[in-house]
Amino acid sequence: MSKHTVYTSNAPAAIGPYSQAIRAGDTVYVSGQLPVNPATGEFAGDDISAQTRQSLENIRAVLAAAGISMSGVVKTTVFLKDMADFAAMNKVYAEYFPDDCPARSAVQVACLPKDARIEIEAVAVF
Repeated sequence: MSKHTVYTSNAPAAIGPYSQAIRAGDTVYVSGQLPVNPATGEFAGDDISAQTRQSLENIRAVLAAAGISMSGVVKTTVFLKDMADFAAMNKVYAEYFPDDCPARSAVQVACLPKDARIEIEAVAVF
């Protein structure tokens, strides 16, 4: 099985020793995406809705660089700074996965990089 690094300037660069995504065979593993606007290097906004949207747009951009769309996503993990943001996150999330939703876990964590409110990772298949 071949393994290839996926990179795009349309999503934030990795802030450590990891890749935006790895394609292994017919599977793409997208690293956790913070709500950072790649054009500005800043968070897309302070509220959970704007941050959720940006994290998902970053995932979309990384997947596009790998040659696959959001419809290929089979699993996501959502890391929330505050579980009280779950309903608002879910509303935005549903816009990106209206049908055949991927499997998902959502957990509250003590802290996220750069003090983000959310980080989302994804697994997609061709």
